[in-house]
Amino acid sequence: MSRMENLEQHLAQLNAIGIALSCERDLKSLLEKILTEARSFTRAEAGTLYLAEEDALRFVVSQNDVLSNSAGGDSASVWFDGEQLPLSKQSMAGYVGLTGEVLNLEDAYRIPPAAPYRFNPDFDRQNDYRTQSMMLVPMRAADERIVGVLQLINARGNGGDVIAFDSRYEDLVMSLASQAAVAVCNVRLTEELKRAYLDTILRLAVAVEYRDDDTAEHIRRMANYSVLIADELGFPPERLEMLHYAAPMHDIGKVSIPDAILLKTGGLTDAEYDEMKRHTEIGAQILAGSQSPVVQMSAEVALTHHEKFDGTGYPGGLSGQRIPLEGRVVALADVFDALSSVRCYKPAFPLEKCVDIIRNERGRHFDPLVVDAFLRRLDDVPKIRENRLPQVPGLSGSEVLGNPV
Repeated sequence: MSRMENLEQHLAQLNAIGIALSCERDLKSLLEKILTEARSFTRAEAGTLYLAEEDALRFVVSQNDVLSNSAGGDSASVWFDGEQLPLSKQSMAGYVGLTGEVLNLEDAYRIPPAAPYRFNPDFDRQNDYRTQSMMLVPMRAADERIVGVLQLINARGNGGDVIAFDSRYEDLVMSLASQAAVAVCNVRLTEELKRAYLDTILRLAVAVEYRDDDTAEHIRRMANYSVLIADELGFPPERLEMLHYAAPMHDIGKVSIPDAILLKTGGLTDAEYDEMKRHTEIGAQILAGSQSPVVQMSAEVALTHHEKFDGTGYPGGLSGQRIPLEGRVVALADVFDALSSVRCYKPAFPLEKCVDIIRNERGRHFDPLVVDAFLRRLDDVPKIRENRLPQVPGLSGSEVLGNPV
């Protein structure tokens, strides 16, 4: 193959990679894809991706075919949590992050003494590994900000031996890194907009129920329980995310309920109870008519989260599968948090008692499938109550509802 044909092939490959990166909306998946594609593109046996955060580079993900194969596994990604490298010219990644220059080293152990950066051999010593050729490339966004550093290790030749990274392809790797930087910025912007949207929903929900001292905490907890259950039930990421936004609006109709009823410490009269039950229909009316799928689901949840599986709930007396699944999920999450929390009319029940009540209502108040899903995730309940949030596929940690406003 001629050099021109080889270059055309790489350009086509680079274009395909750019399209793939632009379609990815999950940050973790995106970062993994960036590293995987960069290694494939350059035939690197290993690599690490750093993201720039103020005066540091944060380790995000690494891959190493040699170490994975020696351990009997595949080249799965290794993720880092909180580990940082100072943004300093003394380290190679720090140097690239500060200067925006590309480093292409034939042998990391033979860096000229006059170079401002140094190679740290600790990883090699600890893992019986030999780093040789390296290419470090800045991930530069459209506004020239460096959002990360892509580090590639040990290019492999056709015979499998370690060779230097071909300098003729530095510009192509730079282009790939720039595409990656734009994709990262776009995903981050999308996540920021989602957080702002969710924060607005939460604040509106809290404002509606501000008469209840535990409102903000309750909204977060029950929404997190809803996400946990739905994840166990196998909701796909998009539907899981929609429920995450819809669940906090379940009691929006309580804006119409007088304080004398909403905050009453004793039992309600029949007339007061009938008035209280109206909040489901009023909530659905408030949210009706929107073209937004999230608001449509919110209206459905508001209307049906007090329906019971055996048909004895309100407002419609729906039973079984006639109750939308999101309504059945939120029903359990709402009741569980009410049982396990202090209310003006009751103390907080111990976890064991709450779980017993949920089990006893299996097939009556609650859908058996929803109950079983909840029980399978019981170990995550204390995490939610303590704002130590469990990992939920399809949602980043920042998306799962955290500390109260």
